[in-house]
Amino acid sequence: MERIGIGDIQKNTAILSNLTESLEIIDKRRKRTVAIVYPVTKTNICKRLAGKYKDQVSTAKASSVLSIEQLNQVKEQVMLEAMEEKHGCTD
Repeated sequence: MERIGIGDIQKNTAILSNLTESLEIIDKRRKRTVAIVYPVTKTNICKRLAGKYKDQVSTAKASSVLSIEQLNQVKEQVMLEAMEEKHGCTD
């Protein structure tokens, strides 16, 4: 772990963008640690988790699956009920 003062970071902010190992930021006047900065990993967690459970999705019967039109109707109905509850008005 490298140690660096706050003033050094203010002079050269590229230190933070080119980190390869953890960095301890210290306040030289008070002689205490202000922060510990770790480098960002290049692995995108979203891409790694995408499709993780795709094989575990059970195939539902056609009668229990809602169509897009039915989903839109349910969503619209729920939104109207929420608006009525929030604002207290009905059509």
